Amino acid sequence: MRRFTTDLKAGGALAGIEFGDPIKPFTAVWIHATGFNAMTYQSMLAPLGLRQRVAALDMRGHGRSTLPAKPGKIKSWHRYRDDVIEWLEKEAPHGVVLAGHSMGGAVALLVAGKRPDLVKGLVLADPVILSRWTYFWNHVFPPATWLMQRSPLAKNAKKRRAEFPSFRDALESYSGRGAFESWREPFLADYLLDGIDRIDHNSADSADQTWRLLCEPAWESATFRAQRNRPWSAMKVVRKHKIPMTILRPNRASVISGKVRAQIILANQSLIMKGVRGVSHFLPMEAPYEVRDVISAYLARLVEGFTLEEDAQVARSLNMRRRRTG
Repeated sequence: MRRFTTDLKAGGALAGIEFGDPIKPFTAVWIHATGFNAMTYQSMLAPLGLRQRVAALDMRGHGRSTLPAKPGKIKSWHRYRDDVIEWLEKEAPHGVVLAGHSMGGAVALLVAGKRPDLVKGLVLADPVILSRWTYFWNHVFPPATWLMQRSPLAKNAKKRRAEFPSFRDALESYSGRGAFESWREPFLADYLLDGIDRIDHNSADSADQTWRLLCEPAWESATFRAQRNRPWSAMKVVRKHKIPMTILRPNRASVISGKVRAQIILANQSLIMKGVRGVSHFLPMEAPYEVRDVISAYLARLVEGFTLEEDAQVARSLNMRRRRTG
């Protein structure tokens, strides 16, 4: 795993991590969910580096990226979309398999909708795709966004604890609780590696330490509220340009409602809507091999030129112990 930063026009750098031969061009790029970062998914993505060069990006206001992140100015995820497009133009102008989780999946779709030439295929893990009416009212009657401001996700994000007295304290405060309860190892520890940073100026071995979230609660909350997006228009572009797309949807707690799922399938009959049993919205952390195998298959067919009969899945490297019950 290697780290990188890329300066963008906005006056800061987009950070990320990469795997594989640095001489090769990037062939796949991963975008994280709201509040997380590229490092969160490194154990899932690392085996793909055995066959291709793969990157994961820290979105603006997340992880190690230093781009301006002012909560009052984000109204949609188009800012994230445009950051990814600028990065792809610089680092992967030939096009990549673009993949992502939750907000990251939606941003990947928006990128394909604006610049289909930069996207060879889409692998979306429970992307945030709401009903057409939700986006309609957010565009034609902006005051309707007050509903988004009242959403539990936005309110809870704004109230998140932002500081901790040590890295271990942060790890223990999250372990086995809330959204992190079902995560496999080492996802939580990896998230915290680039999710918090030490901000005090005491000596390295001092017992008096302060660690702070790198994604500020106000920015995370603003991202949840910023729903003036156009994913349905993006899907039309994807369909027109015949970009292969697979959506992995958990069988519980999915952000894609049953009604929206049916509408997506009817509007995009060539896509693959793959249900994943026994997982929640955090399916990359609960069943990482499901996501990785789909990305691997896309790389095999869209980059390496294998047929379905020739393709083989990458080895699974994560602990496969059963999730505790009871």
